[in-house]
Amino acid sequence: MSSPRSHPRDPLHGINLETIVSELVLRHGWKAMAEHIPVRCFQFDPSVKSSLTFLRKTPWARQRVEDWFISEMPEAPAAPELPG
Repeated sequence: MSSPRSHPRDPLHGINLETIVSELVLRHGWKAMAEHIPVRCFQFDPSVKSSLTFLRKTPWARQRVEDWFISEMPEAPAAPELPG
């Protein structure tokens, strides 16, 4: 995944929900997602489309998915020190 430009207050700036769900599915699979966040759209006949529909209507579930994604984001590299 190409890294969008960082935003100081929003780690998800420039990353849409579809990308978040797709990345988590690639990393963990539907079974692990259903264990981590036990909702029907991850447990029974899961798909990105059904997950997006549910998450857009269910703020607490969307927040858990986004928090999980953020917790796995690599730390921003430190700015190099300039000789001086």
